[in-house]
Amino acid sequence: MNRRTMWVMTAAIVGSVFPSAAFGQSSADIVTTREMNRINWMEFRDVVPSKINTVILPTGTLEPHGVIANGADNIAPLAIARQIARDVNALIAPTLPYGVTGSMSNYPGAFQISEKAYRPFVTDILEGLVANGFKNIIIMNGHGGPQTAILQSVAAQVANAHRGVRTLVINWWSVTADIMKEVFGQNGGHAGINETAFIQAIDPRLVYRERYTPDLAIAYPEPGTWAATPFPASIGLYEEGEGYPDFDEQKAKIYFDRVTKAIADLIKDIIKRWDAAGL
Repeated sequence: MNRRTMWVMTAAIVGSVFPSAAFGQSSADIVTTREMNRINWMEFRDVVPSKINTVILPTGTLEPHGVIANGADNIAPLAIARQIARDVNALIAPTLPYGVTGSMSNYPGAFQISEKAYRPFVTDILEGLVANGFKNIIIMNGHGGPQTAILQSVAAQVANAHRGVRTLVINWWSVTADIMKEVFGQNGGHAGINETAFIQAIDPRLVYRERYTPDLAIAYPEPGTWAATPFPASIGLYEEGEGYPDFDEQKAKIYFDRVTKAIADLIKDIIKRWDAAGL
């Protein structure tokens, strides 16, 4: 084996194990981890709030989602936070995985937390983030229904109680509804084509395609027409005849990439506007 052959083999090994080191594709971050669960307290002290004053709090719940994981409402916002944390210069708080589930709370594996318990608990979490020095608190919410209203109310309460603290609540699937229609050419739904694709892009092992039948889906009723508890299907379509999962891997990746970029851009724009206003 000559010297050139040895050099090529060494470069290949280094490149496969340490791709960023071999090709210089990424620079070192200002912290060893973006996750509060994993960071050491001394490093936290050194960077918050002097270098990082934004935190993302993923919130969700456990409930049925057609043929994807029960924890989709937790998995999606955490994945978004991990994807964008460095771009928006934020740390990631531990996920709040139990929520106000609503009409699907009686399905196997689902949990329902009462508003009486949820509201003060979320309040204390946000107050704790303020006490730790964060100025911008981004709630990345993965579950809708009454939970959204509670989070918005509590976030506003905390921001109004602490001048200089800013809060933003994002329902990731709603704020990117235009992207959903552009990528899939149709409306989606709870555990529909959009949410199933998003989880598929995060981890295909969490999509149990072999269990899928169209009978798992039903369109949500028009207001004032009918209401059933528990909701009679684990896939709720926003429009009749649209939103059935199609398990297209390429579209799933495109959707994930576009959604996460749009959310990062939204956060950066809101913070820029807060700063410009001197808030």
